Amino acid sequence: MSTTADDDVLAVVRRARVLPVLRAGSADAALAQVEPLVAAGLPVVELTTTIPSWERAVAGARARWPQLRVGVGTVTDPDLARRALDAGAAFLVSPWPAPGVREAADAAGRPFLEGGVTPAEVAAAAGRGVAKLFPAHLGGPAYLRSLLAVLPGARVVPTGGIALDDVGQWLEAGAFAVGVGSDLSRAAAQDPGGTARRLAALGEDVG
Repeated sequence: MSTTADDDVLAVVRRARVLPVLRAGSADAALAQVEPLVAAGLPVVELTTTIPSWERAVAGARARWPQLRVGVGTVTDPDLARRALDAGAAFLVSPWPAPGVREAADAAGRPFLEGGVTPAEVAAAAGRGVAKLFPAHLGGPAYLRSLLAVLPGARVVPTGGIALDDVGQWLEAGAFAVGVGSDLSRAAAQDPGGTARRLAALGEDVG
């Protein structure tokens, strides 16, 4: 069952419409990617455990931008889950089904976006909360539509190989929010103001 804290974080993800998924060569490089995203008005970000010293990046982001919801992605086992939660993760994300991570997130009262790609995996994850469809580019928006036709009301966040220009197609297909990585970071770094306006336009139809 979702807690009030769960609902609050997920509401932020839903309003943002775009979930930045950041990978970098160092903690400092990750924080440098976060800065223009915050300037562009994004209230949420996902830092992955593939970032060297990722725990320092999570702690640094939380200290520098207290208003930012900082999640941790590529969490694949209970040890990573505990470390992410200790670092202050607002939510956890896995690329595939991860029961041990789910248990840790539930125990801490934190939302968990559990990954999957098959209909069974997505249905199971969505039945427990929010599913991450990964890698989303394999089936495209048409695949998401097919899934949601048999999973009405499911909350699904497609991630993997999605360009910022394609976010609208995924939202029209029924995505809860859309995970975007390097393309979003590049756009925000080059033009924070323009990126902010693009993101605001995406959120105009959110109730």
